[in-house]
Amino acid sequence: MSTSSRKARKPLIVRPDQGRTYDMGRMRAVFFADEKETASRYSISEWCLEARTHGPGAHSHADDHIFYVLAGTLSLLIDGERSEAPRGSYALIPGGVSHDFENHGEDECRFISINVPAGFEQAMPQIVEWLKQNPLGDVADA
Repeated sequence: MSTSSRKARKPLIVRPDQGRTYDMGRMRAVFFADEKETASRYSISEWCLEARTHGPGAHSHADDHIFYVLAGTLSLLIDGERSEAPRGSYALIPGGVSHDFENHGEDECRFISINVPAGFEQAMPQIVEWLKQNPLGDVADA
């Protein structure tokens, strides 16, 4: 990396009460770094799903998602296959692959999402609005 590239980006520490929060009812996301802070290379966010909560439904994005589960167990549907990802699990979802996530557990589930490249965060206001009209519901007993 050239010296000029390094100088264009500045180190960043985001405290627990900082970040851009998106409240989506039974799900919330906090974006800590995205296009501006990462020169559009990636975004980093933390997502929380209340216990026994459906996700947004199967969808895909052009960007890659990397999930790291911090708490609880994230139920993933990736390319039609369901898997359980307990605390400490990583999931790589390549761009264009259909996916969904849910929390089938009795406790809140939290995970870090890294999106490569950045840009997903631009859709967050529309996602928040869509979820106001289509609130997440309870998962059925598995």
